[in-house]
Amino acid sequence: MLELRDIGFSYSGHAGARSAATPVLDHVDLTLDEGELVLVAGRTGVGKSTLLGVFNGLVPAFTGGRLSGDVRLDGASILHLAPRDRAHVVGYVGQDPTAGFVTDTVEEELAYGMEQLGLDGATMRRRVEETLDLLGIANLRSRDLRALSGGQQQRVAIGSVLTMHPRVLVLDEPTSALDPTAAEDVLATLTRLVHDLGVTVVIAEHRLERVVPFADRIVLVEADGRVRVGDPAAMLQHSPVAPPIVELGRWAGWSPLPLSVRDARRRASQLTLVPAARPAARAPSEDAVLEARGVTVTYGRHVAVRDVDLRLTAGQVTALMGRNGSGKSTLIWALQGSRKRVRGTVRVAGEDPADVGAEARRRLVGLVPQTAADLLYLETVTDECAAADRDAGVSRGSAGALLERLAPGIDPEAHPRDLSEGQRLALVLAVVLTSQPAVICLDEPTRGLDYPGKTALAEILGSLTAEGRAVLVATHDVEFVAQVADRVVVLADGEVVSEGTTARVVAESPAFAPQVHKILGDPWLTVEQVVAAGAGR
Repeated sequence: MLELRDIGFSYSGHAGARSAATPVLDHVDLTLDEGELVLVAGRTGVGKSTLLGVFNGLVPAFTGGRLSGDVRLDGASILHLAPRDRAHVVGYVGQDPTAGFVTDTVEEELAYGMEQLGLDGATMRRRVEETLDLLGIANLRSRDLRALSGGQQQRVAIGSVLTMHPRVLVLDEPTSALDPTAAEDVLATLTRLVHDLGVTVVIAEHRLERVVPFADRIVLVEADGRVRVGDPAAMLQHSPVAPPIVELGRWAGWSPLPLSVRDARRRASQLTLVPAARPAARAPSEDAVLEARGVTVTYGRHVAVRDVDLRLTAGQVTALMGRNGSGKSTLIWALQGSRKRVRGTVRVAGEDPADVGAEARRRLVGLVPQTAADLLYLETVTDECAAADRDAGVSRGSAGALLERLAPGIDPEAHPRDLSEGQRLALVLAVVLTSQPAVICLDEPTRGLDYPGKTALAEILGSLTAEGRAVLVATHDVEFVAQVADRVVVLADGEVVSEGTTARVVAESPAFAPQVHKILGDPWLTVEQVVAAGAGR
C-alpha cells in the first residue's frame, strides 16, 4: 500500500547527533500493508521521528535537509505531494497533541481538518459523530480542549486526524505523557482501528512494554541510519532496546520470547526462585531534606493540591504517581517555590524556597519540568553545558560528562532546538543536576529516553542519593519507578491516597505494577533483582 523505496535523508546543517555528512536515514526500504500495527523502535536520537515525517511529507518540507528515494502509494509516487495533499491518506499525531490543536472545543477540532479539505457540511457532521462514538468521547464534544486530561487530549488528537479518513495513521510517542490506564485506553482504540477498520497504524514509542503486545512488526532504526524490519520476537532477541519482559525471557532462555504478561506467566513456572535471596529495600533515613505540611494550591475555584504532607529524606528516591490531572506537576512546582501556595509550609535546610531568590532556589530545589526545552536558551549544546558549569561553580566539562552518560554521541555544536525530544530532556537533566541541589524534582524525566538512557539516569540518581540528596520523581513510567524508587506516593484529585515502599504500593495497584511483578509476584520488581538473587532457570 504505502512504500518507502531507498529513502535517504541528511540535514544540510547540524541536527541532533548528526552533521550534514552523516545520514539520518540511509537506504531505507519499507512497505506498510493494510490493517497492521507497526512499531518503530531504536535508541534516543537515531531518527525515528524523522522516519515518521517522511510518510506524510513533514520531512523535508518543515525540517529542511536533503531527501532521496521515493514514497509510493498503491504504486504511484507521492514524493512531491505537500503534507496538506497527503493528509487524506496519511494522518499524523505528534509527540505533543496539544501543539496541533487549532480550535477551542472537541467538536470544532474534529471538524477542522475536514474544513481544510473542503468537505461538505453533511459529510463533516456524519464523520464527527462517527468519530466521537468510535473513540468513546461523545460526552466531551462541547468541552474546552485545555480542560481535558492527557488521555482525552490524545484521543481527540487522533480523532481530528481520523475524520479525514486516512489509510495510514502515524503517531509519535502517543503514550509517553499518559498514565498507565490512559495509555491502555489509547492503545485499545488504536488496536480497534487496525482490526475493525483496516487502518494501518505506525507508532514510534520508547516504552515498548506498552506497545509490543499489539505490534505485528517492528522497525528497528539503527545508529547508521539503516532499518531492520521483522517479527517482534525475532527483532527483540538481540535489540539494544527491549522491555523488561523480553529481558527476562532472554535471561531465562525462553524461545520464542514472550511479548505479553500472559505468555510470560505461563513460562514463569519453569523458574526456581530463591526466597532467601529476595532483595531488601534500602532502610529509610531519619534525615528530612524537605518537609512539606498542608500544601494547598488552587487555580481559581479549582483545588489542584489539597492539604498534602510530604517528607523527602536524605539518600532516597521518592516516586510521585497518579493519573493524568491528579496534581503531580502542581505539587512539584509548589515544593520548588515557583507555584504560589494558598496555605501550607515547605522547608529545605530551614528555608522556604518560595522566600528566596532564583539562584538560591536552584541550589535548594532543582527542577526539571515536563517541557524541558523551556530551560534551554543558548545557541549550542556546548554553550548550555558551559553555562551550567559556570552557574554551578564546578569544573569545566561536568555538565558535558553527565550528558554523555544520559544520551551518548550528541553533537556538541548542535542547536538545542534541533535535538530530539529525548536528547533535549537529557541536556536539561545534565544542566539541572550540575548544580547539585539538595532536593532534585523531576517531572516525567524519562519521556523520550530509551532503556539504556533510563538506566544511566537511574545510576546518576543513585549517585546523588548516595551523597545524601533527596530525589522526587513525578512519572507515569512504572518500569522506571521499579528500577529507581525507594518509596512511592500516589495522588488522586490532589490528595495523597497511598504511600509507602515501592514494593508495597505497586503490589496494591495493578495499574502501577511493573511487568516483572505481574509475572513473578511479590517482591520482584525488576529483571536485575531476579538475576542478582541467583534465581535458577
